[in-house]
Amino acid sequence: MALVRILVDGYSLLHNWPELAPGKPRHSEAARDELVSILTRYQDAVGTPITIFFDGAGSRPGTPKHHDSKHVEVLFSKAGQTADQMIERAAHRFQPYGEVLAVTDDNTERDVVIGLGGQASSCWNFIRDVESALAELADDLKHHNRTERNRFRHARSD
Repeated sequence: MALVRILVDGYSLLHNWPELAPGKPRHSEAARDELVSILTRYQDAVGTPITIFFDGAGSRPGTPKHHDSKHVEVLFSKAGQTADQMIERAAHRFQPYGEVLAVTDDNTERDVVIGLGGQASSCWNFIRDVESALAELADDLKHHNRTERNRFRHARSD
């Protein structure tokens, strides 16, 4: 089956990515915003929709409970609910459509998602995948821009 969605435990990933939003507390709005920004760029590179789950307890009063764009969705858990529970529920609901990839360092959570027919990744492995995909995208853009610049120069000289 095809990978239909990446399910990310937002705080688990933030705690494992200190280079992201350096000097900012891991539960801060700035750190969350930086994570959403980089995962949006990653989604642009790989094309698979992403849902980022945060435990609601870490959100500031007045923080929107849901944010989503066409391909990157951000959800906060409600009182009495955890991001892990939301990931499990999403993995279950996506079963008929294909595999999901759960990104978390919670071994129990990864086992549950795998038991539901999905895939799981540690945060460290996922961070390396993101960095690699974004570096490849940057190289592709650099090559494309160089080609277009040369084509433009050639067209002007004719």
